[in-house]
Amino acid sequence: MSIVDSLMGSLHSLEGFPAYALLFGLLFGSGFGLPINEDILLLGAAALTLKGVMDPIPLIAVAWFGVLTADTLIFHWGHRFGARMLQHRLFARLVPPRRVASMQAAMLRYGPGYIFLARFMPGIRTALYFAAGSLKMPYRHQFIFDGAAAAVELPLLVYGVRYLGGRWDEIMAFVGHFQAFLVPGILLLVLGVWLIRAVR
Repeated sequence: MSIVDSLMGSLHSLEGFPAYALLFGLLFGSGFGLPINEDILLLGAAALTLKGVMDPIPLIAVAWFGVLTADTLIFHWGHRFGARMLQHRLFARLVPPRRVASMQAAMLRYGPGYIFLARFMPGIRTALYFAAGSLKMPYRHQFIFDGAAAAVELPLLVYGVRYLGGRWDEIMAFVGHFQAFLVPGILLLVLGVWLIRAVR
């Protein structure tokens, strides 16, 4: 069983305040480098609203404070230890200095508004917040832009999961009805992308 599976099992076994407290703690811990995929955790928590373990509005509020705290911690590590951490051998393996430099260049080019976009980039989000902090951007930019992005992302995520969960039978019926066209369509799409890349 993976760490995420065991954590989701723990969340599922709880209700009310303990469930929200555990979710906040896990999101907070991700800011300290806890090996948790924040997006999978949030999707799992949103799915638990369908089973009555959590309610949507309190979940969104707790998750908002949790992700903002975690992101601000990463921003703070960049702000406080940016140059020294980049020189450390272990950190250089996780995030190569060249990659951080390119992200810093993007931050300088697009300004603090890029922090807003970073919330919607799961694969490179952590490195982007670290890069923003290492540029000594004001903390208020992190709070404003990341907070605004989370206020957009989290309701969409929670209610999107609830919508899909409530209509799962319809979605599966739709997929089954068009299954004969779905697989060939995906294959054609992949082939088309490959041909475009090959030509370029």
